[in-house]
Order: sequence, then C-alpha cells, then structure tokens
Amino acid sequence: MIVLLIGLAIFLGIHSTRIFAEERRTAFIAVRGEGTYKGIYSVASLIGFALIVWGYGLARAEGPPLLYDPPGWTRHVAYLLMLVSMIAFAASGGSGKAGYIKTALKHPMLVGIKVWALAHLLTNGDLASVILFLAFLAWAVVDRISVKKRDTASPPEAPLMSVRHDVIAVVGGLVVYAVFLFWAHGALIGVPLVAL
Repeated sequence: MIVLLIGLAIFLGIHSTRIFAEERRTAFIAVRGEGTYKGIYSVASLIGFALIVWGYGLARAEGPPLLYDPPGWTRHVAYLLMLVSMIAFAASGGSGKAGYIKTALKHPMLVGIKVWALAHLLTNGDLASVILFLAFLAWAVVDRISVKKRDTASPPEAPLMSVRHDVIAVVGGLVVYAVFLFWAHGALIGVPLVAL
C-alpha cells in the first residue's frame, strides 16, 4: 500500500501546484523557464503514475481489506458513468474552438475524472480502490474550486463554438469506451469487463 500512497502523493502533488503553490510555480518559471518546469512536471507525473499503477497492483495482490461490498447493480451504473466520463475526456481536447459539451461542462477533464472516480467507487469496496479513487475524486473537486477562483480573477476568452467538436468528442469517447470495455481494461488493469 505504501507504493500506492507514494505514487498518489507524487502524481497529485505535482498536479496541485496551481492549487497550493501558484506563486512559487510562477517564480520558478520566471527563473528557470517554462521548458524546465514542464520537464520536471512531466517526469514527476510519469514517476507518480507508474508508482500508482504498480502500487495498486501490489495492494490488490496482497488482498486489501474490504470496506464495503457493492451490490451487483452498481456495475451497470458504473458502465453508464464511464461512457459519460470518456465523452467528457474526449471533449476536453483542442483549443480555440470548443463544442457545446465542453462549454457546458466548463472543465470537462475534471468532470471526466470525477465521474471516473465515482464509477469505480461504486464498484470497488476494497481499501486500495477506495484510497485510489477517493484521492482522485477529492483532488478533482479541490482543483475545480481552484480553477473557478482563477477564472473569476481572470475570465478566459469565450471559445468559438463548433458542433464538429461535439461529434468528435462523442465518437472519440465511444471508441475509447469500447476499447476499454472489450479489451484494454482486462489487458492493462487485469480485470476484464466483458467476457468474449
């Protein structure tokens, strides 16, 4: 479990610099340059992510205690929520132009993370899963509050609207959803979702 906790601390910590250390981040970029900051940010993110994946696998293999036993119907709800999550993730891409989905959600990446975490909390009651998904859910909520404050202080420019981006988000989200449903979740996470 310690590897998972270290991974979460590194990954979510580096992703929290704008939440808790905006001035230090700005000062670091001013002195060392944006390229250096992005390099450190990327390396720390990759290390944290790798430790999360490895630590979660180790914790699950150890058989973490079960905190709650989700009823079977929550799996169906999770499937639906994951479809919403994948479309939100897909809608977050691009700059300049935005679809109506991205505009309505305001920060679709954070919405996608929150829905992803909630879906997994509904279907996984073991300690490792609760720590992992609750950490991401809490981080996304705090980050959304932080982004809202930054947007109030310096409102972003209104994007040009394009239905094309909505179509791309829905189709892209459906494709990624299908890949995870029928193959990637089993291949990458070790938990097949659909038996073929």
